Amino acid sequence: GQVKAAVGVAADIILLDTMDLASMREAVLMTTGNAVLEASGGITLDNVEAVAKTGVDLISIGALTHSALSMDVSLDLIETWEA
Repeated sequence: GQVKAAVGVAADIILLDTMDLASMREAVLMTTGNAVLEASGGITLDNVEAVAKTGVDLISIGALTHSALSMDVSLDLIETWEA
């Protein structure tokens, strides 16, 4: 599919978006090191090790930012005037 097409035009970097592990492994075999492969989409801290073992070069984990807990922090500045 699209990975084969990207290899055909000698893409330097290919984003593997929301692929299953078997498809990622297949993409690694298809590119034979001729393109940097980045896995993204659906990757969590629970499955990142399995994704890494497919042989991809880079992994993006959106859960690090969009699922992070937030804290409400405010800063009140009070200006005082002396006569």
